[in-house]
Amino acid sequence: MPRPMNDRWCLVVPVKRLADAKTRLLGDARGHRRDLALAFALDTVSVALACPSVEAVVVVIDEADAARLLGAAGAVVVADEPGAGLNPALVHGAAAASRAHPGCGVGALSGDLPALRVDALAWALARAPADRACFVPDADGAGTTALLARRPGDFVPAYGVGSAAAHLAAGAVALTDTELESLRQDVDTAADLERALSMGVGPHTAEVARRFTTAGCR
Repeated sequence: MPRPMNDRWCLVVPVKRLADAKTRLLGDARGHRRDLALAFALDTVSVALACPSVEAVVVVIDEADAARLLGAAGAVVVADEPGAGLNPALVHGAAAASRAHPGCGVGALSGDLPALRVDALAWALARAPADRACFVPDADGAGTTALLARRPGDFVPAYGVGSAAAHLAAGAVALTDTELESLRQDVDTAADLERALSMGVGPHTAEVARRFTTAGCR
């Protein structure tokens, strides 16, 4: 496998409108889903920015208050264009990243990784091949939490139902190392949230979770 020419990355994090986010959260977490969705994104972005090989994090979002907070955290915020769904939004964000940081690899990172660790993200970035894209399947193996391409032309997101299989069929390499556990734990359901909390989450998610933990709701 060819040796990578550089190890600098721009990561694109899509963030859905908070009113529409995390609708599969049930039970005690449901009443906090808007706050949890924002907290997940803030914790994910903070870890990504702390990764030594990450040059920039581009957040694609169309919600002013959340955009302001994510921008204050250090992300570059761009509007969701052309407003045609997740994959076009990721392509738009990656194009903006490549214009601002030519020569960097580009990647998509799910915005709901509150247990993400810097070392897990660094591990994935370091192992991305030079000649094709790679992806990290989610904990269930069907979805995708990260899609990475050292050459921007190899960045072809295929998110949606069965995205892991779609990325694999497109020629991307799957990264499933045990070191990637925190990068694979996205949160869509209450069970996902329980697993993330047991792994340890970032401060924003921990603060929101404390609200219903303190009230005896968990």
